[in-house]
Amino acid sequence: MSVLVFLDQADGHIKKSSFEAASYAAKVAELTGTTAEAIVLGIVNDDLATLGNYGIKTVHTVAEAALNNMDAQVFTNILSQAVENTSADVIVFSNNTTAKAIAPRLSVKLKAGLVSGAVALPDTSNGFTVKKTVFSGKAFAHIAVSTAKKIIALNPNSYTIVPASGSAAIAPFAATIGTAKVEVVSVNKVTGEVPLSEADIVVSGGRGLKGPENWGLVTELADLLGAATACSRPVADIHWRPHHEHVGQTGLAIAPNLYIAIGISGAIQHLAGVNRSKVIVVINKDPEAPFFKAADYGIVGDAFEVMPKIIDAVKKLKGVA
Repeated sequence: MSVLVFLDQADGHIKKSSFEAASYAAKVAELTGTTAEAIVLGIVNDDLATLGNYGIKTVHTVAEAALNNMDAQVFTNILSQAVENTSADVIVFSNNTTAKAIAPRLSVKLKAGLVSGAVALPDTSNGFTVKKTVFSGKAFAHIAVSTAKKIIALNPNSYTIVPASGSAAIAPFAATIGTAKVEVVSVNKVTGEVPLSEADIVVSGGRGLKGPENWGLVTELADLLGAATACSRPVADIHWRPHHEHVGQTGLAIAPNLYIAIGISGAIQHLAGVNRSKVIVVINKDPEAPFFKAADYGIVGDAFEVMPKIIDAVKKLKGVA
């Protein structure tokens, strides 16, 4: 028996959220009296042995270049083989777009109960119960899983990494890959930006900035903080900003440590995509803006007056001229 965690990678590097999932899996293994193992698909340039620092005992690798592009059906088939090979009873994912494509398929294939959006370790005192978010993060549910095999998709930034020590063993896994039904012709990736899904800090703007020509207030602060930039749906819809920056219920759901919203009213659809942020700062000239109810800190004021002062203050703290 074991706990198996799927390590998501991009451009040959393990994603930050996968390290959280690895540490979570190690703790689940401790709770269930077994060991934590991992599997990674594709060519990875990282030193996978260092995953021992997250409690992983063995990393199974399928180092095939064809797997650098995710195919949900192919990945599901490989993972089902890995589950059988490791006798895993619990499979852990980070709850990102990759997991949302794979985990439900794997759940059907293994006849395993699936809890997506988990935010805490399972309660094993009386069965196996997992806490997860529901209603777009406005409430929690406790899901009892009674199937022999269990799948958990952990919400990013919801579990604090617990340091461990040691070196993970690397074990090449001879999986039957099969023929992909999806052909990737080309991949166009945004470069030179902090990926929203991996960002610790996000600076976001809305229609309160009045036009794309004023977006320098967002990007300058983001550059100073080493942050990613984002926007509300109306901003993306009117093409002030690209759609990959749209966060919210119909865009990307994120969970940074700090989310700064500038000129965004905070409609429920937007809040649903950012309410897992650890700290929310809202800057809006409307004191009745709904976003203030969800904010940890708020500034009532005109963004064109407030933002230059914040930028100057950050520059002074960082010693930037």
